[in-house]
Amino acid sequence: MKKILSLLLLIGSFTYAQNNFPKNYFSNPLDIKMILSGSFGELRSNHFHSGLDIKTQQREGKPVYAPADGYVSRIKVSHYGYGKALYILHPNGYTTVYGHLRSYAGEIEKFVKKTQYAKESFEIELFPDKNFLAVKKGDLIAYTGNTGGSGGPHLHYEIRDASQRPINPLHFGIDIPDSKAPLLMGVFAYTIDEDGHVNQSQNRTKLRLIKQKDGTYKTESIKAYGKIGFGVTTYDQFDGASNKNGSYRIQTNFNGSEKFEVTFDKFSFAETRYLNRYIDYEYFETNKSRIQKLFREKNNPLSVITYEDDNGYVVVKDSLHSIYTISINDLKGNTTFVTIPIEGAKMDILDPKKNKVTDDYINANHATSITKGKFSIYIPANSLYEDTYLDIRADGDTLIFHEDIVPVHTNITLSADISAYREEDKDKLYLGRINTKGKPYYTSTSRNGDKLVAKTRTFGKYIITSDTIPPEIEPVNFSEGKWISNENFLKIKIKDDLSGISSYRATINGKYILTEYDYKKDVLIYNFNDNVNLETENNLKLIVIDNVGNSATFEAKFFRKHP
Repeated sequence: MKKILSLLLLIGSFTYAQNNFPKNYFSNPLDIKMILSGSFGELRSNHFHSGLDIKTQQREGKPVYAPADGYVSRIKVSHYGYGKALYILHPNGYTTVYGHLRSYAGEIEKFVKKTQYAKESFEIELFPDKNFLAVKKGDLIAYTGNTGGSGGPHLHYEIRDASQRPINPLHFGIDIPDSKAPLLMGVFAYTIDEDGHVNQSQNRTKLRLIKQKDGTYKTESIKAYGKIGFGVTTYDQFDGASNKNGSYRIQTNFNGSEKFEVTFDKFSFAETRYLNRYIDYEYFETNKSRIQKLFREKNNPLSVITYEDDNGYVVVKDSLHSIYTISINDLKGNTTFVTIPIEGAKMDILDPKKNKVTDDYINANHATSITKGKFSIYIPANSLYEDTYLDIRADGDTLIFHEDIVPVHTNITLSADISAYREEDKDKLYLGRINTKGKPYYTSTSRNGDKLVAKTRTFGKYIITSDTIPPEIEPVNFSEGKWISNENFLKIKIKDDLSGISSYRATINGKYILTEYDYKKDVLIYNFNDNVNLETENNLKLIVIDNVGNSATFEAKFFRKHP
């Protein structure tokens, strides 16, 4: 009976969530079959995914259409993030967002290009007047691409409310076939009390899953005592795609009473980084798999947690038997169900909680300043989610700043004393974090006299290092003195293996040309359709500067038929 009641409540909550938004207001932004590579709320690095990633048949250039009347309220062009992005505000108060575009269409593209040339900058952000770029439902507004931080051609599509909070677009009538129940990869138990345990361990415990004949799961029975919590690794898949997407809702029950619920209907960008508090961050950094903790720890304000009893924790008493269940659901109502039998038993702890004690204990609620050798560290209050021992050591020009197994919420400031360096070398110094290949990855660094200053939200090994080598520049589809009348684009490879590219500027015959930097391919691209000051004989000049100021200049002459 309780299971039937829970199902009715689940169906009711689905109905409420889905009926709360207009179903027929927005049409699909693409005129191809809607297949997703990414879902709303999907767990990503440092954030929840804020929209749908719609596959574009592994191609760029698919037409994007306005799903409803409105006007272009914002345009942002960036090398990173959403790349070329477009925002349309609609009369009903919702904003639709389109990311990773190859280009805009019609008057929007003309306006963007005109502004980029006027500002002599590829990266721009614009907020047009509402009467300037009005669109009607079905108007062509852009073409799909792979710009910014995209891992392949697709359209990133969002719907935001009047407060700019992203909402699950599937609530608005987009129908994506989904007949598959969420996939369950692992169930884990956590001990919270000092005298509690799970199977005589106080550390994260993975439970053995046993699939039942009816398709549900049951774990091995555990012996536990005290306050404990559970977590799951899970993902969902839509029909026609093998991508590992996020689940929509997870609910838990303890002895028939609801304990915890997380639902991905909407969230705010201000809270999205708290994903690092919601997941088991250490497990992810070690195993590259995200455990969703089905309990709310302190300093976790996530609104996607839609129900909790005692923060989702359960209390197991000695000599009492209990049942804990987990229900993982997608928006189509497909469900994966897990039962965890619990035998209350106060036992000796054979595997106590591991807690490495160091000289540096950080109180998360207070700001902390630490000096190690030539390094100074400032950790603002609430940069960490909980009080933590940190392993911090200095060895000459190297700072061992703990391990990247503890999440950092707000920027920590690192300073390094460079007074011992020669004056002529100081401007080429920067702080780099040693990556998995053993090389220093540039951390945005400024110089203040004899101090290098950088901000970071990642623990790890940092080093004072230098970059005295200018960027490399190499033509891709042309060479000195050649005719290139049949080329639609001018392509130039630019590369800097140390501090990285900071800025660039290209001219033809002394006049600025707009070049688009594809950092994923290390290529600058100029579109000849811009037709800027082109003659039969053309002189190209390109200046590229890296992040510590090293400059490289490339000049070449090319010929092109001129109308």
